[in-house]
Amino acid sequence: MTLFSLLRKSLDALYRWAGYLAAIFLSMILGFVTLQMVSRWGGEIITGAPDFTGYCMAAASFLALPYALNGGSHIRVSLLLNALGRFRKYGEIWCWAVASYLTFLFARFAIKLTYESYRFNDISQGQDAWPIWIPQMSMVLGTILLATCAFDNLITILFTGKDNVRSSGIDSHAE
Repeated sequence: MTLFSLLRKSLDALYRWAGYLAAIFLSMILGFVTLQMVSRWGGEIITGAPDFTGYCMAAASFLALPYALNGGSHIRVSLLLNALGRFRKYGEIWCWAVASYLTFLFARFAIKLTYESYRFNDISQGQDAWPIWIPQMSMVLGTILLATCAFDNLITILFTGKDNVRSSGIDSHAE
């Protein structure tokens, strides 16, 4: 097993596990909503449950980003890339380079925001009064993984001529 194939399998496993973690947070949303419904039928109100549901939604959204990107679920500019004909590879390299740059900026500012929340001891505005940097960590992890995934695709297309995105039904007709 070469170093490249080991790295490829490790990165794919990392993206897949981020997707699994996102699915767990989606299940937690279901649990919180069900718990709220049952408690209201019993005349009780669980304080903070709507806030934790929102935190789980943010975590699920951000952690699913790299898995969705390699799964072909993100919107791509295939129509424009197909129009480039034999220059498609250069268009894809340009797109992955821009995506890498923008996602690294996104991750940088997510880290900066979370650090500022931690530094100022920022507390959520809801009834839970939770330190906001804790749920923001899922945003940090998700954006770092997305930036890694975009850069991974850029490097892969530079060296192999093909990215790691599994084609969706629409893209598969172009190839």
